[in-house]
Amino acid sequence: MFAITGITGQVGGVVARKLLAAGQDVRAVVRSAAKGAVWAGQGCAVALADMDDAAALTRAFTGCAGVFILLPPIFDPDAELSAARAVARAVRLAIESALPQQVVCLSTIGAQATEFNLLTQLQLLERELAPLATPITFLRPAWYMENAAWDIAPARDSGRLPSFLQPLEKPVPMVATADVGRVAAELLQESWSGHRVIELAGPTRISPEQIAALLGRLLGREVRAQAVPRDTWEALFRSQGMHNPLPRMRMLDGFNQGWIKFEGDAAQVRKGAVELETVLRGLIERP
Repeated sequence: MFAITGITGQVGGVVARKLLAAGQDVRAVVRSAAKGAVWAGQGCAVALADMDDAAALTRAFTGCAGVFILLPPIFDPDAELSAARAVARAVRLAIESALPQQVVCLSTIGAQATEFNLLTQLQLLERELAPLATPITFLRPAWYMENAAWDIAPARDSGRLPSFLQPLEKPVPMVATADVGRVAAELLQESWSGHRVIELAGPTRISPEQIAALLGRLLGREVRAQAVPRDTWEALFRSQGMHNPLPRMRMLDGFNQGWIKFEGDAAQVRKGAVELETVLRGLIERP
């Protein structure tokens, strides 16, 4: 049995479907029975648990050969990252009590960065789990290609692609969520000892200018990438409802300045197979 958290999201859903296709038993860890009904219909067992509820997570993880951990996305955290800390503590306590055979924890590129930023939440999760004796793989994927979902409407409507990644010609490691989920499912079915870090990127690095050019071809119109000035970010993010935009701003700084990066060298980074064009076509075709 494999317990999958975050199963209703893009990555967790891929993990579950890949395991089911391989003939594995899957336990969907969800917050409500309504969210679990779809997965029950696909043959999954269902466990109800909030990610900060250690007792409920313990029940969900008990008797499992493997557990997939996905921190719920928190894009506007408080200054102390309180929600992420609460989840990390609950996950650690649950693993200590339930003793699954092994764990795959979804982390991020740059989890080792010393500068505070939005991705520090995942560094906290790694640190919380580090003392455990349970075999753990920390899967650190690159920037998600699916973040381009925000680019479709302005590209289609105005021929612009506003970019926070800068300079516009700088290629950035990116990966499709389909590759992340596939690799996570493969890792869960492997055997290893101790703790290990697996870093994952797509076939090639991609720049904002390349995204704009490909979107232009797919949409049948000219699309140009435009840098969003750094001094406008805070006001812009606050106008969108964020209360604490600094962690997000510092994450973007990290990619732009190069201190959010893979810890290993290029030869040690696993490569996904899904191309950017495949992802963009899917985003364009979404209702």
